Amino acid sequence: MINGAEILSCFFILFAVIDIIGSIPIILDIKRKVGNIQPWTTTTVSLILMLIFLVAGERFLGFFGVDVYSFAVAGSFILFFIALEMILGIKLFKQKEGGEKAASIVPLAFPVIAGAGTFSTLISLRAEYQMINIAIAVILNMPIIFAVLKLTNRIERFLGVGGIAILEKVFGIIILAIAVKLFSKNLPSLLG
Repeated sequence: MINGAEILSCFFILFAVIDIIGSIPIILDIKRKVGNIQPWTTTTVSLILMLIFLVAGERFLGFFGVDVYSFAVAGSFILFFIALEMILGIKLFKQKEGGEKAASIVPLAFPVIAGAGTFSTLISLRAEYQMINIAIAVILNMPIIFAVLKLTNRIERFLGVGGIAILEKVFGIIILAIAVKLFSKNLPSLLG
């Protein structure tokens, strides 16, 4: 049954976990490497991934013999390397021809937007809320994600080179901390 309070609660939880505003430095970094990103592709793929994971995430991972903890630890490694790139100014991810579309999907749609943290949150929300309300909350987050992706050029102009560099280093450290937390929180369950 559709419940406005549940939708609102799920919306804010997902908004905080997805953290599209905090991902602006990553978006700008990816855009700088590949020349551009495709907001519509990224938003659509993120939406599809989140809805699939909401409905069948644990079964899907189980099909490959992977549990949620393994998935979260793997996601933490990707976030770790993205953070290292941002902090140290090194290049670890290589993009091939057609990198614009590829980068819009990996690493942007997955794991930056729809990653291990988001997927774990979706599974947790299912224990408390109706699936329809979580799905609506996911859908309501998409226009915000699209708007941020679409406005990256304006954000880049507003911040300038120095502002982007500072933002990139600061958020690189935050993303590194998130990666470490995701790793340390899920590793004991993975090993235990």
